[in-house]
Amino acid sequence: MDNEKHEKVRPEHRARNAYLYVRQSTLRQVLENTESTKRQYALQDRAAALGWDAQQIVVIDSDLGQSGASASDREGFQKLVTEVSLGRAGIVLGLEVSRLAQQLDRLASADRAVRVDQYADPG
Repeated sequence: MDNEKHEKVRPEHRARNAYLYVRQSTLRQVLENTESTKRQYALQDRAAALGWDAQQIVVIDSDLGQSGASASDREGFQKLVTEVSLGRAGIVLGLEVSRLAQQLDRLASADRAVRVDQYADPG
């Protein structure tokens, strides 16, 4: 992560939980794209490197294998939205989370939560 994004993380962010949203759209992706799942779980290390203690890192993975077509059917997504809305999230981490980011940006002001996007390397 570059210094600019690292500098966005302030003590008030670290006082709240870090949320890691792990998701793939289909069960087939979960079974066949195991490297993606591993990379997503590895973002726990990123949160730790940014200063969160292990007990502050909340992994939400209940939406693995569920389509993103409807947010109402995704329990994990609903939990994440609730936590951000209530100001409990200091940072949200995930891979390729553009739709999620759009939703969260509407809920969290820049000074309330930091969002970390990491995109899959196509190569």
